[in-house]
Formats: sequence, structure tokens, C-alpha cells
Amino acid sequence: MHRLATTFVLGYHGCDESVAEWLLGGEPFQKSKNDYDWLGPGIYFWEANPLRGLEYATDLQSTTWGSDITTPAVVGAIIDLGHCLDLMNSAGIRQIQAAYVTYIANCEAAGYEPLKNSPDVHQLQRPLDCAVFAQLHAIRKDNMEQPIDTVRGAFVEGEPVYKGAGFRAKSHIQICVCNTSCIKGVFRVPQEQLI
Repeated sequence: MHRLATTFVLGYHGCDESVAEWLLGGEPFQKSKNDYDWLGPGIYFWEANPLRGLEYATDLQSTTWGSDITTPAVVGAIIDLGHCLDLMNSAGIRQIQAAYVTYIANCEAAGYEPLKNSPDVHQLQRPLDCAVFAQLHAIRKDNMEQPIDTVRGAFVEGEPVYKGAGFRAKSHIQICVCNTSCIKGVFRVPQEQLI
């Protein structure tokens, strides 16, 4: 955990147009609590990438678990990272590695098979990662440590942007807001940022 990076970031939340209008009208974000969420329970944002947020909502529309999206949209938010578990930082990586070790030990002790992420890189479901983040939150709570406000991670996704490229078309930085008070404001994304 740290406060070594810029504290405020702009995040973009892909959703249905009706949800975007609801949020812009002052209603609170709802936390995702799916057992396959990459960074555990929270509200998900694409850092500094409104177009990717809209693309995600469009992609989600064609899945069975995104069937609530009829008109893909994106809404912007000002986020204070607060007490951030940054997975692009060695200290953050060490914490999640330790949580994984505890998770595996707990599964073995209870006689449960540990969850697995989908081997399909195009599959968006990551139950193992979600369980490890839940384990980390539990460890911190049991040790009476400061709760995690946000989780921030980089994800390399998609096809190469050109033949032989080391860059992928859907790579991004994802932010999961665990503490809703870290969302300081919501704004409509200008249309020119979605082209």
C-alpha cells in the first residue's frame, strides 16, 4: 500500500446509458460482487481511457451476464486512490502473493479445491484472482490494518496491435474502488473523447 503515485485519477465506468444518466443524476455507484471479478469486490473503472470503457460496455452487451446493457455508455469519475493496493508496485505484488499463499493453505486445510481462472485469455472471468483479493481483505481486517480503498492493476489484453508487436489492443489500467467515498465526482464524457 502506498501514496507514492498521483492521488487523483480520472476513471471511466462502462455501463448502460440509463445507468450513466442515473449516476450523473447523483445516485451512488453499486459495487460489483461477482465471484469472478479480477480485482475483487468494488466499482470498476478504466484509468484515463474513456473509449476503452465504452468498448467494454459494448463487448459486455453481447454476453449473457451483460444482458442489462441495451445502449452502451460510459461515465467519468474523479477518484482519490487513497490507501491503494497498486499491483504495478513491488509492495503491492508482495501483499497479493502472501494472500495467495494463505488462500491455498486455507483451501488445503478445509479440503477444498482452489478456484481457477479461465485458461481462455478472452474469457473475462477470474474466480481465483477474486478469491485471493477477498483473502487479502480478510487478512487486513483480521489484523486490524487499514482497509484497502482502491486496487490498481495493469492488464495486457487483446491481439497484437501489429505483426510482431509487444503491445496489445486492449491493454489497460483497471481501478477497483472498494471505498465509495474515494469517488469524488462524476462527469459526462465529452463525445470527442469517444472517437
